[in-house]
Amino acid sequence: MSMDGRVARKTEIIAASPKSFDHAVQVGFKRASRTLRGITGIKVDNWRCKVENGTIVEYLVTLNVLFILES
Repeated sequence: MSMDGRVARKTEIIAASPKSFDHAVQVGFKRASRTLRGITGIKVDNWRCKVENGTIVEYLVTLNVLFILES
């Protein structure tokens, strides 16, 4: 019997950048791509900033990375 379909998994990672939210997403995706194969999507769940002395010093994002499990 043939099984059609796919099974996916999601993993949550937190990424940070001193530059911007966009850069933090790119940093997180690049790092996830080194370990996870078959990434099909990313959902950004949290956007936060670290503030020191009235200045934003770091942008943080929580990413849910969706990837297909290998057979």
